[in-house]
Amino acid sequence: MKCPYCGFEDSKVTDSRAMEGGIRRRRECLSCGQRFTTAERVELAGLVVVKKDGRREEFSRDKLLLGVRKACEKRPIPQGAVEALVDDVETQVHAQGKAEVPTTFVGELVIDRLRDLDEVAYIRFASVYRAFRDVDDLKEELAVLERNRSQPAVATAQLPLLPAEALEGLSTRLQRRRARRSQARASKATAASGDGRGRRTR
Repeated sequence: MKCPYCGFEDSKVTDSRAMEGGIRRRRECLSCGQRFTTAERVELAGLVVVKKDGRREEFSRDKLLLGVRKACEKRPIPQGAVEALVDDVETQVHAQGKAEVPTTFVGELVIDRLRDLDEVAYIRFASVYRAFRDVDDLKEELAVLERNRSQPAVATAQLPLLPAEALEGLSTRLQRRRARRSQARASKATAASGDGRGRRTR
């Protein structure tokens, strides 16, 4: 590991800490004594992606990261979110346990995660990955995005917290309570008004 300060090729590790997907090491140069940090990531080799035209190439995390970063350029995305997204996609790809995976599988994994991370980045990536032919394709994708956004967060099949009968009874009791409070306020207002008139007549 070359020292970034003097270029010396030997250093010693002073501290190691686990991080997501690898190890972070604190090093000290044996020549100039400067300290620097390196991040070591486990690289799983032997995975090939099959393109739409049938061509095959080795899966590249760096290439995937570059594409996602371009889609997220100048977007208000939390620091480290892009790297975390790519880490998740890479993990899912290797979890298939196959020597070859289609690029469509990788692309859809990215699109699904970008949709939740940033809608503009999602449209940027989808427009390149799905090769929109014209504005109509873009409109169709935006319509899908809008439909997904308008769906309720709570599933319609979710059971209510209370049975319908209990809800109706609770609603009736609340209405009666409000009515009693309104009558009580009206009675107080009437009594106060009458008392004021009585004092003025005296």
